[in-house]
Amino acid sequence: MSHIYHTKVTQLGPLANEFISEKIIILFKGDAPAELAEYCVLHKENQLEDQIKANDIFKINDREYEITGVGEAVYKNLNQLGHITLKFDGNTTPDLPGTLSLEDKEVPEIHEGDILEIIRN
Repeated sequence: MSHIYHTKVTQLGPLANEFISEKIIILFKGDAPAELAEYCVLHKENQLEDQIKANDIFKINDREYEITGVGEAVYKNLNQLGHITLKFDGNTTPDLPGTLSLEDKEVPEIHEGDILEIIRN
């Protein structure tokens, strides 16, 4: 097993849970513009070790979600800005370049201190 990505949630924007209830999480490093930060799950660390691929596993603490599709801008956006959109829709071709599609499962509540990881078996 190899670790592809690791970060820790530092803050939730006041409107982030509205997106989570729609099975969408918007990640952004802590220096997000104010108008975007209110919708985002914010983090400080941004350790991206490799390209993200379909069939990798995205973890929220101990919950695992198979990655089903990777938008063409995911690596660049996550690496440079710490910003991508996670959609729990099971799509193999994400609708936007900065979107990471994950299997269609229930999304847990996100809290400060939660660990987000991507691993490859």
